[in-house]
Amino acid sequence: MRTVKTAAAAVTVALAAGAAGVAAGRFASDAALKAPPGRPLPGEPRLTVHATAAGQIALTRALASLRPGTYGLAGDASHAVVGPVLGAANHSADTVVRRLERVTHGTLDPGDKVWLTPNVYVGDPGVALGLEHADIDIPGELGSLPAWFVPGVRDIWVIAVHGLGTTREHAMNLMEFLGRRGFPVLALAYRGDLGAPRSPDGLNHLGETEWRDLDAAIRYAVGYGAKQVVLHGWSTGAAMALRAAADSGLRDRVSGLVLDSPVLSWETTLRALASARRTPGVLLPLAVRAAQGRTGLPGDRIADAADIADPGRLSVPTLIFHGPDDTVAPWTLSRRLADSRPDLVSLHTVQHAPHAAMWNADPQTYEETLRRFLTPLM
Repeated sequence: MRTVKTAAAAVTVALAAGAAGVAAGRFASDAALKAPPGRPLPGEPRLTVHATAAGQIALTRALASLRPGTYGLAGDASHAVVGPVLGAANHSADTVVRRLERVTHGTLDPGDKVWLTPNVYVGDPGVALGLEHADIDIPGELGSLPAWFVPGVRDIWVIAVHGLGTTREHAMNLMEFLGRRGFPVLALAYRGDLGAPRSPDGLNHLGETEWRDLDAAIRYAVGYGAKQVVLHGWSTGAAMALRAAADSGLRDRVSGLVLDSPVLSWETTLRALASARRTPGVLLPLAVRAAQGRTGLPGDRIADAADIADPGRLSVPTLIFHGPDDTVAPWTLSRRLADSRPDLVSLHTVQHAPHAAMWNADPQTYEETLRRFLTPLM
């Protein structure tokens, strides 16, 4: 009788441990599968506003606040734009002073918690940039997808698709540049975004199913006069662009790809985001399995012919912006892809830039590199 009770107790403990592991894996996988648009990704630090003055803002000293370039500075009820670090400005040992370009809305007061974001502009292209545009709805697989269309004189359109932690506002960083060169721009909100349908399971699939919304945008563009399209994607939006260029029924209309910080391995990105949530390493495999069970995502298929990073599936000129400081999507995978297809892929390496913020680190160089890539496609 004592043996039976001991065995039953051991089974109960094992079942409880198993259930706890499943729950922990599920919670850890939320870091990627439930990353809300427009909110900081795990690992992006909250900074404290220490002081503001004419054209200046003092922030908590951290690696993030020392980043070179231009960024949005977002708070729970505010948005501003900050420029480079002002090394000559007076500051305490625990602060960094950056140029304060403008406060878009709200106020910045000492003690406020803020974070850096790639989104320099908020609102819509008319309000933020003074650009003529139309609010349109694209018929998608799950329902209508809101998008902005900025007209241009060319018959090759740029379709811009954001990634993790951002919104279609991210595309506004490049709208003036593209507009000066006559490109119509279609900036898409896809499943899970504000105003767009939710995925049936309410989860982010890291581009694995979302690419079909980009496919719908390609069909819309072709239906309204585009002869060719260039797909410009950030983060998981870059993964969507790769998948659409290979699998869309209109892939022959895709003449080029621009990939910023591409997520080429969803498992690696999920592990990175879960780790940033301080998930113990022993639980990371559980997070991956939980993500697969919840979404149906395939296993890591770097060597699989159906993988988005398979160089054999590329058929159009591709420009990748990426850097070794990206802790969400490894730069090494972009380098591997570029090395395997030097005939089609160019890699522009950006130093000291976080995930999906390659433009922010050096806007002028980014735009000149993009200009040289787009010119032969015009």
